[in-house]
Amino acid sequence: MANTAQARKRARQAPVQRAHNVGLRTKLRTAIKQVRKAVAAGDKNAAAEVFKQSQCVIDSIADKKIVHKNTAARYKSRLSAAIKAL
Repeated sequence: MANTAQARKRARQAPVQRAHNVGLRTKLRTAIKQVRKAVAAGDKNAAAEVFKQSQCVIDSIADKKIVHKNTAARYKSRLSAAIKAL
């Protein structure tokens, strides 16, 4: 059990923050899946449009340090390459 007031407060805050982060990570994965689904459909214009929206989601989650900025850059790079390959 936490011994200091600071540690007790952190113990209270941790589950709430974890739930929030899980929700954001889910939002990230959903955005990535939408782009992959559009690429699989074969429509380059639709895929590019969905990619543009998902870029904002990926960047905002990287800014909040839910995922590392390099990880976010890697996701965007691979999705962009998949769209260009169509």
